[in-house]
Amino acid sequence: MFVLALRSIRQRPGRFLATLLSAFLGTAIIMTFNSMHDTAGQPGVDAVSSDTLATSAGVVGGYGTLLVFFAVASTLTVNVRQRAAELELLRCSGATPAQIKRMVVGEAVAVALVGAALAIGPAMLGGRVLLEMFQDGGQVARSVEYSFGPIALASGVSITLLAAAGAAFLAVRRVTRRRRERAGARRFLAYGALAAGAAGVCSTFLFSATDEMLMAPAAQGTIMLSVGFALLSPRLLKGLLDRLALSGASGWLAVRNLRQRAAELAGILVSLIMFTAVSTATITMQAVESDAVAASGLVKSVDAKNLETLNLTVVGIVTVFVCVMLVNSLYAATTYRSREFGQQRLAGATPGQVLGVVGAEGAILTVAGVFFGTLAGLAGVVPFTVVRTDGVIPDQFLGTWLAMAAVAAAVTLGTSLFTARRVLRTPAVLAVVQVA
Repeated sequence: MFVLALRSIRQRPGRFLATLLSAFLGTAIIMTFNSMHDTAGQPGVDAVSSDTLATSAGVVGGYGTLLVFFAVASTLTVNVRQRAAELELLRCSGATPAQIKRMVVGEAVAVALVGAALAIGPAMLGGRVLLEMFQDGGQVARSVEYSFGPIALASGVSITLLAAAGAAFLAVRRVTRRRRERAGARRFLAYGALAAGAAGVCSTFLFSATDEMLMAPAAQGTIMLSVGFALLSPRLLKGLLDRLALSGASGWLAVRNLRQRAAELAGILVSLIMFTAVSTATITMQAVESDAVAASGLVKSVDAKNLETLNLTVVGIVTVFVCVMLVNSLYAATTYRSREFGQQRLAGATPGQVLGVVGAEGAILTVAGVFFGTLAGLAGVVPFTVVRTDGVIPDQFLGTWLAMAAVAAAVTLGTSLFTARRVLRTPAVLAVVQVA
């Protein structure tokens, strides 16, 4: 089956580009920050520099690991779902579920290994740039030299391969077993995450305004709330659609399509919710903290500079990964609708009307994702601002929110419409015949 996996990759390499890109970016980020462990472990590195490097590697490396798994899992899930007919044909031809799993997992591991190998060079360059940033900020001594060693290499390759293998196994397991995900377990996890998030943001009031850890419970609470909303995204989307009334044929058809495909679009909403919540809350709270320190006339400590660097870096990583996940998911989902678009055109719809439906769907998804992401973000921003400044909603929030919402809308609508236009270039009859 591994030979069959390699043959499948050679025959249709475009199918695996999304997984390759996710593995490449994930490995590059993990290696970049874990190389700080290698750098900190060199002889002669002072305690302050070592602590800064180790903290950055631990915090961002942990976020990177989670994001790698989610990014690879999202692309592989879409890939496997779209190959359901192919996998069913293999079963009818005599392949056992175990053989199919080995084939799909083999494909994922092979692609992830290539992505990991390609990421080594950029990771080494990124690690040098990161070290120079710490040195320019006075957080790491100039005498510290960069080192890319076994910790960075082993962690990047192993985490990426394990994430690819695990995500592929779970994705193909659902297809071969033909079993729906248990809604009860999903709701239990969602409500648990919401409860943990609410407890986290409420615990912010237990800290003082000058406490260095003040931002931690608010940020962690925001993340847990966004995870809870993300797990409930199919139900939240259906609830929103039940209360939504759009005029015109495009609006009506968009609502109908989204209602039928709510479960399939959960991955897109997950990306939108978590991106809006984490980026808006983190950037806003960091801006409030920086302005408060400047107003007090104090100089930021090394720990405060480290926290600011980590916050902005985490937001950057989340932004890159969410954009990749959104583009991959939307591109695959829209391309897969080639036959649907062909049938609509044969029924009398013009290309412009089809694009109108796709645009309306993208707008609804963007509004839903940004709305629930904003709720999670505000839940962390408000307690932090109340304790830190005695205000409620800081002045920095609106500008940050508008910027993040614009990014989410641009990526969602841009990818959907661009992909739909490419799909519509295929004649309607040919699109129906090719996919049928």
